[in-house]
Amino acid sequence: MTSLLSRRTSFGRGLVWYWLLPVAVLCWELATRSAQAAYFPPPSRIVARLHELWFSGPWTRAFLTDEAVADLLPSLARLFAGWAMACVAGMAIGVALGRSRWLSALVEPLLHFGRSVPPTTLVPVFLALFKIGTPMQLAAIVYGVVWPVLINSMDGARHVDRQYIETGVVYRLGPWQRLTRIILPGASPKIFAGLRLSVSLALIMMIISELVASTEGIGHRMLEAQSQFDIPAMWAGIVLLGLLGILLNTAFLGFERVVLSWHRGARG
Repeated sequence: MTSLLSRRTSFGRGLVWYWLLPVAVLCWELATRSAQAAYFPPPSRIVARLHELWFSGPWTRAFLTDEAVADLLPSLARLFAGWAMACVAGMAIGVALGRSRWLSALVEPLLHFGRSVPPTTLVPVFLALFKIGTPMQLAAIVYGVVWPVLINSMDGARHVDRQYIETGVVYRLGPWQRLTRIILPGASPKIFAGLRLSVSLALIMMIISELVASTEGIGHRMLEAQSQFDIPAMWAGIVLLGLLGILLNTAFLGFERVVLSWHRGARG
């Protein structure tokens, strides 16, 4: 009965999304057409410019234009590379700190200081260290993304049920077996919460790094459109980023449901 009610609730939320989105777009279209504001073009013009810029290429290239290959693909490559590096570093350091009290007490004040510094303020520092290019952009993405993964990994590893740890000791599991069979599974719900937060942060830091110092990418294309007063192209970049955010979040939620299916089953 509970399962049936939850399915009906999910279906109802889906219906709300399907009718709310077209209504919002229609209101946006009518409002912008009536206002005739130069900096707020209607969605129809934005979608047409989006298609013209990035998705009007040949079908043999998945409809990607030359601009999409030159801008969209490098941005996505930097996004995933920076996110992957931040996730690996954050999980490794976080789990190590979460399982070591003395190391956590030594390093944690520095961690809280580091995560309190806005990543955007360090972009000039990264420019001085790495110059303009991919290394600087990756450094900005990694710094902006690593904190939620690190903090959640540390918290999850620190609060693994002690009975599980003691059971591993009784069964004489080695350090590696305790890590892979007890600590990481026990901390994985917290870790995945940090990973989900980090996806949106990676998208934000990718655009910030490209707006400040880049010769390619979505952010650079938006900045170029702004300098040329191509307002529909600038809004096309904004809409594209929103769609990317939705797709990345949906893909990650699907991956999380598969990986943590055992956790939901245990809680149920």
